[in-house]
Amino acid sequence: MLTALAGNGLTHGVTHHHWWRDAVIYQVYVRSFLDSTGDGIGDLAGVRAGLPYLKKLGVEGIWLSPFYPSPQHDHGYDVADYCEVDPVFGDLAEFDLLVGDARRLGIKVLLDIVPNHCSSEHPWFREALAEGPGSTGGPGSPARARFHFADGRGADGAEPPNNWRAMFGGPAWSRITEPDGAPGQWYLHLFTPEQPDLNWRNPEVGAHFDHVLRFWLDRGVDGFRIDVAAGLFKHPALPDSPDPEADERARDSVNPLAWNQPEVHEVWRHWRAVCEEYAARDGRERLLVGEVSVPTAREHAKYVRSDELHQAFFFDLLGAPWDAAAFRHTIDEALRDIAGTGSTVTWVLNNHDQVRTVTRYGELGAEAGGVGAARARAAALLMLALPGAAYIYQGEELGLPEVLDLPDEVLTDPIFRRTGSRARIRDGCRVPLPWSGHASPFGFTTGNGAARPWLPQPEWFAAHATDRALADTRSFWHLYRDGLQLRRGLPQLGEGTLRWLETPPGVLAFVRGDGLVCAVNFGSEAVPAPVPGTPLLASGPCRDGVLPGATTAWWISDSATPRTG
Repeated sequence: MLTALAGNGLTHGVTHHHWWRDAVIYQVYVRSFLDSTGDGIGDLAGVRAGLPYLKKLGVEGIWLSPFYPSPQHDHGYDVADYCEVDPVFGDLAEFDLLVGDARRLGIKVLLDIVPNHCSSEHPWFREALAEGPGSTGGPGSPARARFHFADGRGADGAEPPNNWRAMFGGPAWSRITEPDGAPGQWYLHLFTPEQPDLNWRNPEVGAHFDHVLRFWLDRGVDGFRIDVAAGLFKHPALPDSPDPEADERARDSVNPLAWNQPEVHEVWRHWRAVCEEYAARDGRERLLVGEVSVPTAREHAKYVRSDELHQAFFFDLLGAPWDAAAFRHTIDEALRDIAGTGSTVTWVLNNHDQVRTVTRYGELGAEAGGVGAARARAAALLMLALPGAAYIYQGEELGLPEVLDLPDEVLTDPIFRRTGSRARIRDGCRVPLPWSGHASPFGFTTGNGAARPWLPQPEWFAAHATDRALADTRSFWHLYRDGLQLRRGLPQLGEGTLRWLETPPGVLAFVRGDGLVCAVNFGSEAVPAPVPGTPLLASGPCRDGVLPGATTAWWISDSATPRTG
């Protein structure tokens, strides 16, 4: 029998409950969720139509990817107007209907907000380009001061102001042509040239986003997912990076001169105060959850102090190999450093930027429905048993693998356009969802003359269609639904304590609360179960007394009480 490890410092109690601390939120990538108009692109009306499905699944909220007016160079993360809806996705009236329907169903609505950069089509940037280098123009002009414009290096200014590299490939600087036709200044873009970085040292920028927050809060949203939340401020002198090649190779920024500057925390304190102001009016808490890409859990923890962001995505499980020691180390760090601030850890296994777990955990030559799927199911049940909040990316609950064979001509990811390489492209996890039927468009888009989905769906998507998943009690969907129901119904889950158990190599097990045991077998061979009896829930077939390979199971057991004396 396994015994609890007492005194490991990882028991976390809480005294107050807030809805976001242990919520499970579903990430909706709007253009790939459900198309209501037949143009091959998902939209807000499609999200609204899918709300009953999400209610049945059991999530407590949704996070919507950007739907603002945008030229779509990075699928909405290049925002041209922060207070409108792009016609391809609907309009403000449709958005209001979506929020109203979600509230009636008890589903929170979070918006994706992009404060680090805007679109090159944003009126501010157009104004900056139009201002010449005369008495009202140049680096000190009011319009250019909202961005990072700088003179180039060298005698003729033909070299970029510094050696920074963009994370989507190439230099982080582009040179403009001035209104008189002469070669001009350079502007900073840490992603693509179509996404100029905003200068948060300019008070106009902060004031503008105050307006944006209040615009959407006044329309009833429950909070915001903040893109590039560790960015915003750059070193004021814009010096050279110590390792520019590492900056470009990284998916998440490692340039300490362009990331994680101390001034950013004042922004989050102010945004938290705005949310608290609204909560004081009507008693509804508004959530701020940040995309925080920093080197360590300790740095991560600084963003979720009691007066800053409520949550920040803990991405380390996204990069952890399928290995018991790696998962244990990652969980330990998060519980020690992040939960130690009084916040809760925000767990995530999939999102719109990462290879899906079914593929990520697979083995070369293995079928999509084999070892990768078993491990993905096991990881999901592990995540749902951990203390804190969890985010599910659309299609995760269907067991969708990554689509790896999209032809070059359909790829839309700017990483591919900038680098010519498929190594880090994200289109494969963004293919539109299959809802029904045996052939594309699988119910994603309907109607006479409907356009093809914006990314092609493979034939094998039929096996993962929602209608089949709901009809098959052995499906990923039922595993997620059952896990979410137990998570809501069992007091041991959500927030609370975690105590590790002694286990053989390749196995992790822990106790939640007063006796819920979660055990994960990372190996391929069966091992003795940590407690007797039939599991409450298991990620695969699990007979009494045995925990098969690549399987997670939950039990309720008094025998998991820590030893005393």
